[in-house]
Amino acid sequence: MDDSADQQDAARARTLVAGAREIVVLTGAGISAESGIPTFRDALTGLWSRFRSEDLATPEAFTRDPARVWAWYAERRAKVESVSPNTGHRALARIEEEVAAKGGRFTLVTQNVDGLHHAAGSRRVLELHGNIRRVRCFERSHAAASWSDADAAPPRCARCGSFLRPDVVWFGEMLPAAALEEAMQASARCDVFLSVGTSGLVEPAASLPFAALDAGASVIEVNPDRTALSARATIALRGSAGAVLPRLAP
Repeated sequence: MDDSADQQDAARARTLVAGAREIVVLTGAGISAESGIPTFRDALTGLWSRFRSEDLATPEAFTRDPARVWAWYAERRAKVESVSPNTGHRALARIEEEVAAKGGRFTLVTQNVDGLHHAAGSRRVLELHGNIRRVRCFERSHAAASWSDADAAPPRCARCGSFLRPDVVWFGEMLPAAALEEAMQASARCDVFLSVGTSGLVEPAASLPFAALDAGASVIEVNPDRTALSARATIALRGSAGAVLPRLAP
């Protein structure tokens, strides 16, 4: 983003963000990768390289071998807890503060499960795929306030005795209906939509910026690469979230 056209686009985007009454942001794996978190499939390295995602991230896989699935997620959880939010996460938190200060609405919709938006100070976050920092029981979805990763086998739920599992959405499971509905309504209502670090290939999240466009919103894409959204985006800013978002924030 060094040439004059990029600078002009960034300035236009900043003006749109600063003047917005309601902003919706959709974030994907790209923003978390800048904090050192491997993408879902990139996490299948080392001892896990012989597995497919479908071998580990389904209810059926957990039923077959709960210890194996628990161990993989325990390793991923430890990685998540070792990193910090980056400048992109923090810039979004500042944008939310700016919108709130003038009485507007801000909704951050994320496909990530790492909790880094909360850690950066974002308050209104809709987690479409859950949060790896939380666990719940497999049978009845009882939330667990605490647990131990010390043993190979998953801990048991204190209420019903079933195995605990990560509070994430696995293949074959439904996204949280309330969060998805809220995200869709906000996208159709907002005047500015930011799509950040997402390939736009995973539905239903991929449809959100197009819903915003169809409703008349300005859509700003922040991504190092072109996506299916790029041709229709109001402004497409090429670069990482950590480099671009601070230029859009107060």
